[in-house]
Amino acid sequence: MNDGNDLPERIRTVAGMQARTAAWRGAGAQVALVPTMGALHDGHLQLVRAAAAVADRVIVSIFVNPAQFAPTEDFAAYPRDEAADVARLAALGVDAVFAPAVAEIYPDGFATRVAVDGPALGLESDARPHFFGGVATVVAKLFIACAPDVAIFGEKDYQQLLVIRRMAADLGLPVAVVGHPTIRSADGLALSSRNAYLSPGERTTAPRLHAALQSAADAIRAGGDVAAALAAATSELEASGFAVDYVALRNAETLAVVADPRNEPLRLLVAARLGRTRLIDNIPV
Repeated sequence: MNDGNDLPERIRTVAGMQARTAAWRGAGAQVALVPTMGALHDGHLQLVRAAAAVADRVIVSIFVNPAQFAPTEDFAAYPRDEAADVARLAALGVDAVFAPAVAEIYPDGFATRVAVDGPALGLESDARPHFFGGVATVVAKLFIACAPDVAIFGEKDYQQLLVIRRMAADLGLPVAVVGHPTIRSADGLALSSRNAYLSPGERTTAPRLHAALQSAADAIRAGGDVAAALAAATSELEASGFAVDYVALRNAETLAVVADPRNEPLRLLVAARLGRTRLIDNIPV
């Protein structure tokens, strides 16, 4: 890690990033990667701190990935402020920021995609069928460019974490994919770059998403009927003004539909729209 007094090196090309990591590895350093789309908040910074705790060198990638946005989604409007992001990362001693242009990741003639199954099926895929293929493709490219020993992902995007972990294992990519607990505001709302889209009134309502999850989890832990608990959470959210995509209980290791909640690790997941903002969250049960 640098001493926090200098800006991290900004690297724009895959070849440049590979050369920098090779030099670090040649000197015996362990390398960690924190992949982001920028618009960094305190949740991202906690991931960086976690990376610094397990590696000698830390890379943060900043790349708004067009392959994971549908034409109707917010790619053009997604918040971007690279200079502010880099300044925040400098204070944490990040060694390098990998910030390639779209053409560097997807050059002319690009024709390869990573297809994902298993934990990618259902939930987010029902609403966004393009999403995990785009995520898996860009993360594979980031792993190849940055060659980290470990990559840190937030558990807020829990399905994404399991998809990437499965992809790395299936493709034999030598990267340990580590999840970090969701970082929340004091009122329970999971930190997200998209929270910036919320109006003041919506921001006041948004923590009810987490509260509804907690209520459902409490009911399930107490042995209550799962379907009734999920239906109650859905009704509670709809009454608060959310348009609910799903409230689901899944196996925490595979995201398979739960056969017996008494004998499986459990994760409760939700996705809902509040105004124009789509929010997701999850908690263990």
